[in-house]
Amino acid sequence: MAATLELDDACVAAIDLARDAAVQRAGVLEVGDHRGVVAEDVRVVTHLFDCVHPGYPGWQWSVTVARASRARVVTVSEVTLVPGEGALLAPAWVPWSERIGPKDLTPGVLAPAEADDYRLEPGYTGGELATDEDPAEASQTRAVVAELGLGRERVLSPEGRDAAAERWLESPGGPDNAMTQQAPGLCESCGFFVAITGSLGRLFGVCTNELSPSDGAVVSRDHGCGGHSDVVAPAKGVDLSVPVWDTISVEEGLFH
Repeated sequence: MAATLELDDACVAAIDLARDAAVQRAGVLEVGDHRGVVAEDVRVVTHLFDCVHPGYPGWQWSVTVARASRARVVTVSEVTLVPGEGALLAPAWVPWSERIGPKDLTPGVLAPAEADDYRLEPGYTGGELATDEDPAEASQTRAVVAELGLGRERVLSPEGRDAAAERWLESPGGPDNAMTQQAPGLCESCGFFVAITGSLGRLFGVCTNELSPSDGAVVSRDHGCGGHSDVVAPAKGVDLSVPVWDTISVEEGLFH
């Protein structure tokens, strides 16, 4: 068990010295009442004073003083402003990679992918092309592309595709919403639906109907809206005007 540090009498008595040092450092922040003293080391103590500035509630001035061995003079070692109980503190720092969220990217904002991002895998695997029926031909193609420097360094991983699919299904372009429930037909049977390539194409495509709120966005095949291409405008009858009754006269002698 570590021995308890003893307070040095000379350092403890140096309250005025510590206050003067705090006042000199504080400026407009002001120094309030003495709140206590703490032993830091042999012949080293810290005096605490209130900071009475309204912008720093709960903060304290910390002044560390020390005395050399066999010396009578106490000197100031450090003056700093420290948070006390109930102090107003800034929120804990959060790394940019954790702060940025969906739809946060704006012009000029960068969101680098981590080296071990589970959504991506090395480009030399070929991504979805790695499962081609003719792996030998695909391998040769990838080798040529890599030699020419035309390939992508990383491609979407199966986990990345699954995560995107789940996100898109839960989006407004998915099947579980009022728009789909009231739609006359599903997107997969709509002429404005363009399927995307790869395995994601089995579930999703892009809407090209400018009248739809999903125009230019990914929609699931079982999504729907009122702009389905098979919707036929209801036939409208011709509104007849009120008939006009007139008298018809026949000249005498016209008929015999």
